[in-house]
Amino acid sequence: MNCLDDELQLVLSLEPDGVNEAALIWARATAVRDQRPEPLTGEEKILGIQRRLQLEGAKLLVANRKDSCVGFALFAPHEESLEIFYLAATPEVWGSGVASSLLVAVEEYAKSIGRAALELWVIDDNSRALAVYEGSGFVGTEQVKHDQLSGQIERRMLKEIC
Repeated sequence: MNCLDDELQLVLSLEPDGVNEAALIWARATAVRDQRPEPLTGEEKILGIQRRLQLEGAKLLVANRKDSCVGFALFAPHEESLEIFYLAATPEVWGSGVASSLLVAVEEYAKSIGRAALELWVIDDNSRALAVYEGSGFVGTEQVKHDQLSGQIERRMLKEIC
């Protein structure tokens, strides 16, 4: 467990509760971002998280503050990089540094396993996420793709770390 300040703690978790909490955070953050009603559960997001957790070396990093889950990152290593599949914080903590703290911890992990870069795909018009990633040193690439499930355009971002 990594304690970043007096209140925020990061812990790797593969427990069902961690997966469920991450799914609810993802569902709520997406609903607020897209200006839709907030869901009561994250049930529709659980399959996506579980699918990514099946990848070799995948990790779920959960951020807790005062015994409540406030954010998460899900990532897995590739041969030379570490890919972040999901990064989300509860809307109540947006702007408080939770996402940035998760990114720092993911970068430390990537270095510890000898990866030279971080990579991710972000929704191209998600200005909040883009600001967090760019503020953490990620650079947008020209690679874009159309996500079949969401119907949105995603852009690949990279950060060299070694």
